[in-house]
Amino acid sequence: MSQHPNRDAPPAVADPATQRREYATGGLSESDLAPTWLSQFARWFTEASAAAAEPGSALVEPNAMVFATADARGRPSARIVLLKAFDERGFTLFTNHTSRKGRDAAANPYGSLVFPWHALGRQVVAAGALERVSGEETAAYFHTRPRGSQLAAWVSHQSETISSRDVLEQRRAALAGRWPEPGPVPVPPFWGGIRLVPDSVEFWAGRHDRLHDRLRFRRTGADEACRPARGERWVIERLAP
Repeated sequence: MSQHPNRDAPPAVADPATQRREYATGGLSESDLAPTWLSQFARWFTEASAAAAEPGSALVEPNAMVFATADARGRPSARIVLLKAFDERGFTLFTNHTSRKGRDAAANPYGSLVFPWHALGRQVVAAGALERVSGEETAAYFHTRPRGSQLAAWVSHQSETISSRDVLEQRRAALAGRWPEPGPVPVPPFWGGIRLVPDSVEFWAGRHDRLHDRLRFRRTGADEACRPARGERWVIERLAP
């Protein structure tokens, strides 16, 4: 009589404790660091974007970042969002302001973000105050989005509990009829940009044996809300891995 495997047996589960990868990226030294966090981030972001463009690259969406917030009671939440702009003011993303992250940003305007560029053995971690971008900046970005994405900003009452996928499809059909092509789609009044104004930006590079390099630009002289203040300056610190 032939023996058959037990089809009801649970599948083997991967053991995370045995999963291990060595990093050999060359690390990051103080002499290699750019003079400002912005120029260093621009350098690494450009390199990550070039790597992502290579055929078969393991790095996709280099502008993807983990964005962490907390509500008024300090209860945290995190999600992956897309970076849409960066400059000396900070890092900008766009979202529905009534979403959980939007409500958090209004109630407890401080957050953190992480760029997990695992394929390069690098990550960037920033923390700082959160502020809304201007309506003009929001509109300028909104109108660069594909039309379907513009409608989706109206369709999705982000973080709202819905009964089924049909709710979204019905809303989309109704709004497509409301604003038919080739006419413009207006910017939703509840949608816009959030900028993280950093008071620290850390650059992490993997090394052998978990002795990684961590170099941090940290703002000094900021006020208690971590807003830029007169007399501020940036210092560079090495952190233990």
